[in-house]
Order: sequence, then C-alpha cells, then structure tokens
Amino acid sequence: MVIKLVHAIEGLSIWVGRAFGWCILILTLSVSYEVFMRYALNSPTVWAFDMMVQMYGALFLMAGPYALAQDTHVRGDVLYRLFSVRWQARVDFLLYLLFFFPGILALFWYGWEIASDSWRYKEVSWNSPARIQIYFFKTLIPLAGALLLLQGVAELIRCWKAMATGQWFERLSDVRETEDMLMESDDLTIPSPVSGAAPGAPGSH
Repeated sequence: MVIKLVHAIEGLSIWVGRAFGWCILILTLSVSYEVFMRYALNSPTVWAFDMMVQMYGALFLMAGPYALAQDTHVRGDVLYRLFSVRWQARVDFLLYLLFFFPGILALFWYGWEIASDSWRYKEVSWNSPARIQIYFFKTLIPLAGALLLLQGVAELIRCWKAMATGQWFERLSDVRETEDMLMESDDLTIPSPVSGAAPGAPGSH
C-alpha cells in the first residue's frame, strides 16, 4: 500500500515533467523564429523574448518534481556512495527535514503571495511593447512548490522503508542516462564500427 502511494506520487511527477517537457520544443521554435525574423528579414518580433523567458521559467519550475522523482538532481556523492543503504537513507531523511522542506515550504508560501498579487492586478510584462500577460505563468511558482512538497513526502517514505529494510525499493523508470545504463551493464565491450563485432573477436580487424 505504501509503495503504491509512493509510485502514484512519482507517476504524477513524471507526467507533469513530460507535459512541460514540450516547453523545450516551443522554446526552440521561438528562438529560431526570432533569429530568422531579426537577421534574415530585419523584422524582429515584440513577443519572442517574453515567450522564451516564460517557457524556460515554466520548464525550470515544473521539471523539479520530475527530477526529484527520478533521483537526477545534482548530488555530491563522493562519500555518500560509500555508505550502506540504511545510512544513505538516514542522511537523506535528515537532510530532507532540515533543508528541503523548509526551503520548499518557503517557495510555496511566498510563491502563493506572488501569484495572488499578480492575479489581483492582472500583471503584464514590462520587457516588451507586447505587454504579454504573465500572471498565469506566476501561478506555476506555488504549483511547483506543492508538487515538490508532495514528491518530498514520497522521498521521506522511501527513506523510512530503506532504513527499515536495508534496501531501496524500485522507482518508476523513465528516460535513463547512458552512463547509468553502462554502469549497470555486465558487458561493456565496444563493438567494432566496421563489422559490428567486438575488437579481438573472430572476423574483426
């Protein structure tokens, strides 16, 4: 039951991360369009800069819960990786309580105030003549905070179970880095670019 709850929270974080991952495509197209209009046609837009800032901000905020669910945040683990699973879980549990939750609670609290004020006077961007409305984008600040808090609870449960059992239970998997796949692989033989056979194997040159 507990594992199902954790996986349900992780599933939500992954779904949100995938959805906002499309911001990368929108951001890329916006930059490309602006470069073409500015340098090829000498007719820059008034909205592209705001679009790029908002897409990047949305991606940055909403990718946080996804990265936490996939355990892909940057971690200084020179000593951490030498610990047993139980000690890793103890360290993580303590750091979540001391640093993660106070910081994310502040993000949610002040983000809520920022978003509320922005909605109250229908804030628009002052960076361009387009005066693009940005109050709905500022809503993402407390939303990201809420999702991070939810994922943080899942991480605490994961730590608690690891302290009790001495094992990390499996995360919901998504895209994986090549480095991680190679580290877990038993066969690191690099195939020959000519024949597809491993160097030194019969038929390879």
